[in-house]
Amino acid sequence: MDFDSGLTQCLPRLRRFAHSLSRDSADADDLTQATIERALLARAQWRPGTRLDSWLYRIMRNLWIDTARSRARSAKREAPPEAGDSVGIDPRPGMEASIDLARIMAAMSGLPDEQREVVALILVEGFGYRETAEMLDLPIGTVSSRLVRGRNALLDLVGER
Repeated sequence: MDFDSGLTQCLPRLRRFAHSLSRDSADADDLTQATIERALLARAQWRPGTRLDSWLYRIMRNLWIDTARSRARSAKREAPPEAGDSVGIDPRPGMEASIDLARIMAAMSGLPDEQREVVALILVEGFGYRETAEMLDLPIGTVSSRLVRGRNALLDLVGER
């Protein structure tokens, strides 16, 4: 039997063997194709009178080992494709917050000075009522009423009320 006819006869068995190695139809087809390609390129290395099927199975097995090793190396340094779905930060909330902040800061400039300083210290800087009252040397009730009036005026200016 010549090389070409022996190769054609071995194809169904090679395909079954490829499927048993890979456990996947697409991988089995790729493995079978790579084996035939490698065999055709190395046909001068096959000795007539020896078993062609054994030679082909050995080529396939070696190709599969190389494929499995390559996949194992890739898996160690590459994340699976579905991991890309959760990578990164959605910039929209930050952009929206930045736009809102710019709008509010512009609106704050429209507040009277006494309201703006109380709003800035309590709502922006995060100080408490008592701390703000001490810093501005005001009674705590005055700080509270300026904050309420300033917050309401700010909401009116930015159109949130």
